[in-house]
Amino acid sequence: MRIRISNGRVIDPANGIDRQSDLCIADGHIVAVDNCPDDFSPEREIDAGGKIVMPGLVDLRARLREPGQENKATIASECQAAAAGGITTLSIPPDTDPVIDTPAVVELIHQRAELAGTAKVVPLGALTVGLNGKQLSEMAELKRAGCVGVSNALSPIHDTLVLRRALEYAASHDLTVLMHPEDPHLAHEGCAHEGTVSTRLGLPGVPSAAETVAVAETLMLIEQTDAPVHFCQLSTARAVQMVARAQFDGLPITADVGSYQLHLTEMDVANFNGDCHVRPPLRTERDRIALREALVRGTLDAICSDHQPHDPDAKLAPFCDTEPGISALETHLALSYRLVQQELLALPDLIAKLTIEPARILQINAGSLSVGAAADICIFDPEARWTVEPHELISQGKNTPFAGWELAGKVTHTLLDGRVVFEN
Repeated sequence: MRIRISNGRVIDPANGIDRQSDLCIADGHIVAVDNCPDDFSPEREIDAGGKIVMPGLVDLRARLREPGQENKATIASECQAAAAGGITTLSIPPDTDPVIDTPAVVELIHQRAELAGTAKVVPLGALTVGLNGKQLSEMAELKRAGCVGVSNALSPIHDTLVLRRALEYAASHDLTVLMHPEDPHLAHEGCAHEGTVSTRLGLPGVPSAAETVAVAETLMLIEQTDAPVHFCQLSTARAVQMVARAQFDGLPITADVGSYQLHLTEMDVANFNGDCHVRPPLRTERDRIALREALVRGTLDAICSDHQPHDPDAKLAPFCDTEPGISALETHLALSYRLVQQELLALPDLIAKLTIEPARILQINAGSLSVGAAADICIFDPEARWTVEPHELISQGKNTPFAGWELAGKVTHTLLDGRVVFEN
């Protein structure tokens, strides 16, 4: 379908565009920004007056639960939720069941995503076979099958020699390694940040050192191997400081933060709300401020949703026995937009951290409105206000700590390859 999106404020950080203009789409691709060809005859016009027209969001980390945990969610349900949140590309970690350590599992995920047809899914391959931390996976085969990076997800690699060899192997195939920095011995069985709140509540804590020790170990191995590494979901001020220093020294590293970590702290755990049980845990107000400042400085390159949908029973146990994670796809953009409302980031800078920067980290063609690019587009009304009601979420996971929050900014249209896959 030929579509003209008119009167919107088009923001495309990848090409330095920020102005009111029209966008013309044909055959699933962008054919013009500003002046449409004289012979362009649209079959549909979308009036984006008063709205933001930007590239579809690229989410660095979202668990879709399929294959293996379809009782929590499916690729089809979560891709629909992604479209409602303006997200057109989803990167999924390899900790599915079976693990993404063979081309067959990669192909299965691609087929399910294609059938869903509402978002693109790009899987990360397992760094080690079965995520066991012992035997390296066939990374070359996984890359050929369509994996855009490799990760061991939340499973630790105890043997640093195995980790070194994994970094060297990934670097030889130009694969970015996505690391979740957590020392399993220090984290132990903790479920909240180790501090005054966890002590008062009697909850086993996860010290900041669990993250900083793991970051330090990985940084030393990056110096040795020169492998490109992306640190996922940093949560502490000290870890951000370490990454900033390493970036200044020229190490090939990037980092991201979960959107909810920018708005919640350990204080939100005070009433034992299982929806606030996340990994890494919600940290202190000082850490939250440091994460925000790191976004402004550019130490943190991207913001991810860290979407983890759960069935209701997973959040009904005592706090430490609940499963960690937040259903975050549909609140991701609005929560991130609060940073603009609070005058922390300019809108184009925020959009860059949600689109082109994550695309660059994954080395994929996404996150821009370049002529000839796939027409993956989000139209966003910054003036619309809405209240988060868990039962109204499209995702099968209703586990959100933001229930009852009033948020500004709502997605009105999402286009994938020139098709309208969500309209509000």
